Amino acid sequence: MLVLSRQRDETIMIGDDIEITIVDIRGDKVRLGINAPTRIAVHRKEVYDAIKAENQRAAQFSSGDLAIARADPSLVRPRIAAHRLAGPAPAPTSIPLRPTTVRPGNLPPPAARA
Repeated sequence: MLVLSRQRDETIMIGDDIEITIVDIRGDKVRLGINAPTRIAVHRKEVYDAIKAENQRAAQFSSGDLAIARADPSLVRPRIAAHRLAGPAPAPTSIPLRPTTVRPGNLPPPAARA
């Protein structure tokens, strides 16, 4: 692990695209400003761990799940966030779909949700 000392308003560069700036220091708390391309996800570690765990749970299925889906395809439906539903739920499909996870940053702007 690289350990650096920085003062307020000083910046650390990671590669050519990522800037980390010390915005404020109050007691034992440091506020960071992070400039990174949108293709790079930036999360607090506890949020990242929660997203990773949820994605792993969503990706797991048992052979029993597959047998149920084959026996009754109407039980296989995509998980759709409530804000994206514009009407009745979509018709069941016979194609098994993987569950999805809503992540911070991929929600539409508040005006588009209403």
